[in-house]
Amino acid sequence: MHESKQVVMAELRYAVVLEPDEDTVRVIVPAFPEIATFGANREEALRMAADAIALSVEYRRSKGLDVPISDAEGARLEVITIAA
Repeated sequence: MHESKQVVMAELRYAVVLEPDEDTVRVIVPAFPEIATFGANREEALRMAADAIALSVEYRRSKGLDVPISDAEGARLEVITIAA
């Protein structure tokens, strides 16, 4: 009898910043300074960001580079006001 082993894939969760523009939604990923992407709307922008993150993780692993730890749990967006 052969035992079946299941591979459990861990999830990585990253905070992203969405910046609506006139015709697009820009996305930056603080954990990955090399990533800046956009989409025609929120959903497309998030899809593009997910693809870019996956590619960056794959590249980093293939080169033996560190992959940032998940940072979504503690992420917060704060607004700072200064005198004009």
